[in-house]
Amino acid sequence: MASPTAGAERAERQFAPTPKEALRAVVRGLRAARTPVARTADDLARTQLFLAWLGSWTPRVVAAYASAGVEPGTSDLLDALTSRGATVILPVLTAGGRGSGREARWAVYEGRSSLRAGLWDIPEPSGELLGPAAIDEAELVVLPGLAGTPAGGRLGTGGGWYDRALAGTGSPRWMLLNEDELYESVPLDPWDLPVSTIITPTRVVECR
Repeated sequence: MASPTAGAERAERQFAPTPKEALRAVVRGLRAARTPVARTADDLARTQLFLAWLGSWTPRVVAAYASAGVEPGTSDLLDALTSRGATVILPVLTAGGRGSGREARWAVYEGRSSLRAGLWDIPEPSGELLGPAAIDEAELVVLPGLAGTPAGGRLGTGGGWYDRALAGTGSPRWMLLNEDELYESVPLDPWDLPVSTIITPTRVVECR
């Protein structure tokens, strides 16, 4: 006779989080626990390191993202890049499809006042839409993530659309993280694309 708890055990195994989901939950919890003062200080330090690492190079086009919630902030960085003469494009997900085949469109960042809440409340530009191929013009890509490794491994937020969008590009990929989000290894799938540089509030990691 089957154990009365067999069905519950099977259900628990069926819905057990994957290694990616488990790590995402840990990182999101740690981010939520950070104080606003700490987040502001880290955002400032990361932006300064980012600009210092650029040096005299100003990419003609930068594909970036507008930060949401408690993820590493990009507001000051976007303004600094545009003030240096870069054209910054941001993803517009509300114009894409649904499900796993979603593609990002892009639009030019024209200041914080031009942003609106998009899919999952991600800020996005409200101006003229560009096609998915607009990212091909980017000389630098700044992308979000939840964790990374010194070898360039990137744990994304789970949407998967960044890996699809970047599949045909060869531009440098820079990721912004908090210091405690660097691991020796993170769970990866074959389609997860690596990054070339990781910037935390205290250091710049050139991924090997």
